[in-house]
Amino acid sequence: MSSIKPAGKISILIADDDADDRELIKAAFDENSTQHQVNFVENGEELLHYLKRGGQYADVTLHPLPHIILLDLNMPKKDGREALKEIKADTLLKSIPVIILTTSMEEKDITTSYELGVNSYIIKPVTYSGLVEFTSVLSKYWFEIAELPNV
Repeated sequence: MSSIKPAGKISILIADDDADDRELIKAAFDENSTQHQVNFVENGEELLHYLKRGGQYADVTLHPLPHIILLDLNMPKKDGREALKEIKADTLLKSIPVIILTTSMEEKDITTSYELGVNSYIIKPVTYSGLVEFTSVLSKYWFEIAELPNV
């Protein structure tokens, strides 16, 4: 099964307010030797600024439009639910796959996320080895098996 994948690095944008989680996720991607460009924002408000090229995110080389977004639900300023709703309502952004990566196992959060158009809902692994496995599976599925829209 071979297909043509996006040229150059795959861009992943991760919105998570927890600095330790961001560091562990980055280390897990690095451990899998992924050649992806991983960028981080700390809340939903910053995520929308990034996606709409606001302020410090104007440079498309440093801050490319992501091929995929990993989104935490519970963040300050604008939570993941609000950000997801705005992304999926935006004509230019709605085709970017969004994966909720959160600690919330609440049925209401899962249902609401899918109603708002999330592509997948994943409970954050609680161990580093679980994160390494998650990043490996994520890369395999989204960047080798699935077809992504051109961004």
